Amino acid sequence: MYRNFIWLLVFCSLVAQAQPIPLRVKMFPGAQALPVMAAASQGIFERHGLKVEVLFTVNSQEQRDGLAAGDFQIAQAAVDNAVAMVELARHDVVIVTGGDSSMNEFFVQPDIASYADLKGHTLLVDAPNTAYALQLKKILLMNGLKEGADYKIHPLGGTFLRLKGMRENKDYKAAMLNPPFSVDAKATGLRSMGRAIDLIGPYQASGTFVLRSWAKANADTLERYIAALIEGYRWAVSPANREAGTRILVERLKVTPEVAARTWELMTDPKFGLARDARFDMQGFRNVLALRAEIEGSWGGKPPAPERYVDLSYYERALKRLVN
Repeated sequence: MYRNFIWLLVFCSLVAQAQPIPLRVKMFPGAQALPVMAAASQGIFERHGLKVEVLFTVNSQEQRDGLAAGDFQIAQAAVDNAVAMVELARHDVVIVTGGDSSMNEFFVQPDIASYADLKGHTLLVDAPNTAYALQLKKILLMNGLKEGADYKIHPLGGTFLRLKGMRENKDYKAAMLNPPFSVDAKATGLRSMGRAIDLIGPYQASGTFVLRSWAKANADTLERYIAALIEGYRWAVSPANREAGTRILVERLKVTPEVAARTWELMTDPKFGLARDARFDMQGFRNVLALRAEIEGSWGGKPPAPERYVDLSYYERALKRLVN
């Protein structure tokens, strides 16, 4: 009888281990989402013992509030949002991977010939105090324009909403846009004033961040997720997967095959697109903090050490799980 009981415990343990761990991940629709969408559609998450539900957000405030409330476990977005959660909302959030340099470009309406032409106009952002809004403010400040005195910002939401806004209302004169929406923007006549990394330097944009308490309690699950994410990045930039990758972009982001093909080219550009293996750019992140200190006046204008917000130990252990 005792032996049968032991075998029953072993059997139940094996069955439990065979069940995939459910996870909910929330992110913005865009080129930067391809590695996660690929990991989901190509069975990569399942091979790591995970059942991942991929959710799209309409704006960063919704995403930040949802992560804090436990509506999902993992956020994929510009990591400056994690800094904002720590500093503005007082949530203990930690960044665990990198992802890309934002792939952003500063777009304006066709009638804007110079930065000076933006005086007195309204510009579109997501949340007014994080990430790409700070990029926009910095670019304008470098060109002699100050928020409030020279222009107004309107928080409309994610990139796809900003592009829609500029198309439908010509009074919205500028916004930061990334692929595939930047590709679409050029095709519809909007003008690029330059790429963010060329205008303001290295920038750590999209990455993975979670509640620190959840990470500590679910380290194995988080490492599984990151390992699968890294494989998703490798899959996304492989020339062998170009056709399949563009097809995912068409289906999930509702863009044309031509826009998807150009988007894939941009995101696989090693100087502009996705970071290799979702690596974290520490210098780019120092610039993120410096930008927040300068534009928002955070920390008395002196950015703190980046280690306050980052823990790459989960990433390093996840990388070791993979056979290179």
